[in-house]
Amino acid sequence: MASTVTTTLNDVNMEAVAGLAGKIQQEPGVAATEWKARVDWKGGFRSEASVREFAPLASDEPGALGGTDTGPNPVEQVLAALGNCLAVGYAANATAAGITLHDMSIELSGNLDLHTFLGLRDGNAGYENISVKVNIDSDASPEALQALHEKVVGTSPVGHTMSRAVPVSIELA
Repeated sequence: MASTVTTTLNDVNMEAVAGLAGKIQQEPGVAATEWKARVDWKGGFRSEASVREFAPLASDEPGALGGTDTGPNPVEQVLAALGNCLAVGYAANATAAGITLHDMSIELSGNLDLHTFLGLRDGNAGYENISVKVNIDSDASPEALQALHEKVVGTSPVGHTMSRAVPVSIELA
């Protein structure tokens, strides 16, 4: 009897992923994509990011930084973006490898010195370091989970973006 591979392992539609990969192999130009977001200021330190047709994502600063704490601040959103990207990578690559994920959580933290942000001295206004701890509940062997981990870290778009210098052009219109 022929075996069939489920496409819903870990709730991931691998047919869609495989279809895109196949299309890119046939037409390499399809891989070059552009992603967009728009941010609108809402007063004070509040803003909303609009992405495609989704509900706006609120952003604000905590009260100690002069905000009204109505949403995560941008540096917290950076951590969340990395964690979300890694979660996608683990789900997709685990599914491709036939690994069942029972549960997964990703804890992220980063150290940031506010001196530069507050204009008190020159230097790095961004994170000095970021630590990530991935917790996976799976019946897979430790070796399979390590291979999965290495694959995900090696292919994470947000991880790669954050770990190297990326040219950023900011202009006043």
